[in-house]
Amino acid sequence: MNTDVRPATEDDIAELVRLRALLFATMGEDFLAPPPGNDGWRDALATVLKEKLTAADTRILVVESGDGLAACGYGTIEQWFPGPHSHNGRVGHVIGVVTDPAHRRRGHSRAIMADLLAWFRDREVARVDLTASPDGEPLYRALGFTDHPDPGLYWRP
Repeated sequence: MNTDVRPATEDDIAELVRLRALLFATMGEDFLAPPPGNDGWRDALATVLKEKLTAADTRILVVESGDGLAACGYGTIEQWFPGPHSHNGRVGHVIGVVTDPAHRRRGHSRAIMADLLAWFRDREVARVDLTASPDGEPLYRALGFTDHPDPGLYWRP
């Protein structure tokens, strides 16, 4: 069983897009599900991935399988304004940890999260936010994630 985590490369972009689409399909909520026939987001994602692969504020990790990628996960750091709860204003985000269904229950997401959390610690982020799927929530809670103290609202222009 391969749980070796490595940084993603340009050669992984097609598989990263495939896995991200799988994430949206499995979350199945109206907000996340792209409208039928609208796959333009995939090209936009590939472009952003290519730009972010080597960015200092981003870590994109993968676990290989014999036929592509078994799993992937993204971490980003955003610079917010410092305050009493955040001395440096750096906030981490875990975005889109997903494992292909054929490779689940083998520790891939846990291995990716361990690497991402170490990366966040090394960069002294004040906190790390994520949105958990029902399947992923037990793992994140086991890693120390708790309910967010801020009320969540969003706006779509």
